[in-house]
Amino acid sequence: MIIDPSIFHDYDIRAVVGKQLDEEGLVRIAHAIIKIFNPKQVQIGHDMRVTSPQFHKLFMETFANAGIDVFDLGYVSTDMLFYAAGVYDEDLSITISASHNPPEYNGIKMAKKGSLPVGETMQIRDLAVSDANLDPNADKKGTIQKRDIMQGWIDHILSFIDISKMKAFNVVSDTGNGMAGYYLPTLEKKLPWKVTRLFYELDGTFPNHVPSPIEEKNRLDCINKVKEIGADFGMIFDGDGDRVFMIDEKGRTLSGTIMTAIIAESVLKNIPGSTILYNAIVGRVVPEVIKRDGGKGLRVRVGYTLIKKAMRENGAEFCGEHSGHYFFKKNFFADSAIIAAAIVAELISVKNKKLSELYDEYDKYRSSEEINFIVDDKEKVMKAIETEFKPLADSVDWLDGVSVWFKEYWFNVRPSNTEPLLRLNVEADNSELLEEKITELVSKIESLGGRQKI
Repeated sequence: MIIDPSIFHDYDIRAVVGKQLDEEGLVRIAHAIIKIFNPKQVQIGHDMRVTSPQFHKLFMETFANAGIDVFDLGYVSTDMLFYAAGVYDEDLSITISASHNPPEYNGIKMAKKGSLPVGETMQIRDLAVSDANLDPNADKKGTIQKRDIMQGWIDHILSFIDISKMKAFNVVSDTGNGMAGYYLPTLEKKLPWKVTRLFYELDGTFPNHVPSPIEEKNRLDCINKVKEIGADFGMIFDGDGDRVFMIDEKGRTLSGTIMTAIIAESVLKNIPGSTILYNAIVGRVVPEVIKRDGGKGLRVRVGYTLIKKAMRENGAEFCGEHSGHYFFKKNFFADSAIIAAAIVAELISVKNKKLSELYDEYDKYRSSEEINFIVDDKEKVMKAIETEFKPLADSVDWLDGVSVWFKEYWFNVRPSNTEPLLRLNVEADNSELLEEKITELVSKIESLGGRQKI
């Protein structure tokens, strides 16, 4: 049996199959989940990875053999899973998926009833790798029945927009052979779009590019096609379909900050005075837009479970993340790529503007890519940075790592929860200042013992 303890993360499990997790280990994890949650009914789906059908079958059989009734969701994107967890009454909703990771990976994502996040991943780990007897000893087997959620999911997406206001856009859509390619053909029949499809075939070997759109090389096919055919915009989805990067008609990628600002504008037009959350490293234009449009903005820590919790506590309508995740109250406080993209498309329809015009409007500041450093003592380095910069700074906060604010720039240095890494993000009023501050901060962190991770 193979279970590498390092495969367990805050809100999911991802492993190199055969090296970090095998089928026997998968069954052991299922038994640990059963022991901790004691579910009566579950719903289980899977993505398009090569090992997913077999892992899915094993998971369903393990739960059924433990006396638990199982609803087989078949193929699902991760946002489809969160929809199902919100709509149906099963105690747990699970998908076999490894998000945007390369082909050799697979894993598990889960949600509780009501699409509540599962925060017990480390308890699952501790139990799975222990010597405890986890045999459920069921008196009778549970049932396995199929459940088709496609039509409900499509109707749910469309409930976020007024389709009568949507223009007949020319769109390029790249699903990277991942799960968005499963439901988008059905949705596209309802939209007045002409769609050029890239890599819709479900193929867990990812023959075209790894479905991780945060990396520029994986966006090039879509960018080039948008410019080639003169499309209005492009959409690039990650492997499990819950993250999207949009491309304007000039071939430019909308950052998480710009997307968050656009969606915040739309939400506040439709629900005035809403509370909008944004994570700690989203750029300054977002709180500016929220304030301009009469909303209540709240900056929160990075992290899936933390965001879901903060949204519920504050009754927030929307939260945007720098990494391409967008959470909606009406989506059970869960994130969805296609809902985010549809809202942006509706807004440019209503405003009768090109996507590039909104890009230019909200592209006010220059920002770095996230720069990672291998650091032995993360807390020591962050405190040294505070000591160095605080005397001249306008303000310093420790919401998520250390953030240091000046009139013309700001930066954040935050620790990874799972690795010995510090992550640096910098935003400035102009490119020259940005480069100057990146050089200064990289040098400072290296002088404190950090080694830049390439």
